[in-house]
Amino acid sequence: MTEIFNYLDMAWLIKINAAHAPLLDRIMWTVSSRIAWVPFYLLIIILWIKDLGRKAIVHLFVAALLILISDQLASSVIKPIFHRLRPSHTPGIEHMLHYVNQYRGGKYGFVSSHAMNVFSLSFYMIFTARKQVTMTALIMLTWAFLVAYSRVYLGVHFPSDVLVPLMISPLLSWGASSIYFHLTAHFFNAGSITGQTHGE
Repeated sequence: MTEIFNYLDMAWLIKINAAHAPLLDRIMWTVSSRIAWVPFYLLIIILWIKDLGRKAIVHLFVAALLILISDQLASSVIKPIFHRLRPSHTPGIEHMLHYVNQYRGGKYGFVSSHAMNVFSLSFYMIFTARKQVTMTALIMLTWAFLVAYSRVYLGVHFPSDVLVPLMISPLLSWGASSIYFHLTAHFFNAGSITGQTHGE
């Protein structure tokens, strides 16, 4: 079973990485860059402030805490435990792959910190979204899948490196959303002030 899994993991890596072109190289390189995330983060902050008012402060605090936990879980816990080499450092296949700007990443790749962070933030937005920001949450989830795909395309992660965060991150995000609702209910009891129900 393990051999079949490893074979499929490697086969999909090679298939995705081999489908490269100069324009796609530039797009995937940009998507994979953390700097490219800044406009999305700014959009999220603006929407939170516009639609949630003072509650946006709680959102920002919980989201920052979530990203910190997500990043440390991937980089400081899971990677040191498994010590799984990135495909770009794996003997036997590293020379078969196409690299953009000669980027190969660090030594270990399981799991992808990029994928863990963007999936965590995306699911957090979905779990906490109200009508005003639902579309933004769905856009973020689409962006997360694109980021995950770019990491495989660039040859620095196996597909499983980004699929595992897809399964773990909803749990982290659900916990973070629970913290958000608890804090807002405690500090911003809208029901007692405006007569609105919690579900509105």
